[in-house]
Amino acid sequence: MNLGLQELPAACDVLVVGAGPAGSAAALTLARAGRDVVLVDAQAFPRDKVCGDGLIPDAHKALRKLGVLDEVMAAAQAATHVGCIGPRGGRIDVPGTLAVLPRRELDLILCRAAVAAGARMHAPVRFMAALEEGGQVVGALLQQGDAKVELRARWVLLATGAVPQALMAAGMSKRHTPSGVALRGYVKNERMVGRIDKLEVVWHRALSPGYGWIFPCRDGIFNIGVGIADSHGAQREDGKLAKREANLRHVLDEFTRVYAPARELMKDGVVQGQMKGAPLRCSLDGAHYTRPGMMVTGEAAGSTYSFTGEGIGKALETGILAAEAILAGGDRPEGEAAVRAAYEAQLRALKPRFDLYQKANRVNTHPWLADLLIWRAKKSARLVRRMSGVLEETSNPGHLVTVKGFVRLFTE
Repeated sequence: MNLGLQELPAACDVLVVGAGPAGSAAALTLARAGRDVVLVDAQAFPRDKVCGDGLIPDAHKALRKLGVLDEVMAAAQAATHVGCIGPRGGRIDVPGTLAVLPRRELDLILCRAAVAAGARMHAPVRFMAALEEGGQVVGALLQQGDAKVELRARWVLLATGAVPQALMAAGMSKRHTPSGVALRGYVKNERMVGRIDKLEVVWHRALSPGYGWIFPCRDGIFNIGVGIADSHGAQREDGKLAKREANLRHVLDEFTRVYAPARELMKDGVVQGQMKGAPLRCSLDGAHYTRPGMMVTGEAAGSTYSFTGEGIGKALETGILAAEAILAGGDRPEGEAAVRAAYEAQLRALKPRFDLYQKANRVNTHPWLADLLIWRAKKSARLVRRMSGVLEETSNPGHLVTVKGFVRLFTE
């Protein structure tokens, strides 16, 4: 792990750029199947990553498939419910298979597993450009410090997250601006242990069009943050997306003002390190999924859900899908187009669910909808089961906030 450029081979089967959940999941899947895999990341591991750190059921499913769920859960703080808190203080606790683990630890576990399976991990190494021959990507130009090296590969997987520079360098970016933005920090407050034992998500007019969260980690540490899942949704005259006016530090201040547990957590706690912000790429939008010799996966492909900002599970899933497409395609040169077609079909199959989360994002812009849902859920065990089903991916999130959904609210 953290090998240098001088230790890079001249060629490999698959170059995976980015060692977050999507990249490490792809590298692990490919290496276990015997493929020669090189995994690079712009930062040496372990490294911090801005995230809410919540592991919802789709993440548990993917981690189980990768064979690392037990190791992850041994390090994580397990939880049994998401607490949904509305503007008027109403609350409903929705059951689910949940956990919280800082990305510094989660990504290290995944990367180590990929290396243990046979992948070679080099960092800090930056992707500078794709190598092309006859319109086909055949490798990449990589850089460490002032040194640059060309690495040839049969496939290049871009798993570079929400920052668009690698996508732009590879000609894969359809939209440079992010879908959303988030700000988070870690606060140590032993007095709040047991008092905040669920993943709490808060909606309020003062936070609109965003939301706030507090997720309990281990050892008296809490992840607190705010997010806006549609921060760049305003259309400019030139057709590009413009950033909405949003000062996330102000939104965080508002969060601590309107939500007493957040205020108490910050007042009596000790902030660990700095509050950090990051972009989000949502709804499987903003990037070309493939080109000859290259596939884009994880948040680079937009694998984060709008409305909730949750993205770990689908990043893992898309990384696995990319790897499985390569493995299913075999070693035949004529299979390259079939591999890309299979992967694109898998992403298109996921897209309707992302679109439903985009619809559900109206709760963030109209937080009174959260009040309505919570008020009705308190009177309907069936509705609570439907909300739990959204977490477990057995129910449709968009139906909760459609006209048809509102009719059902008063009939269930």
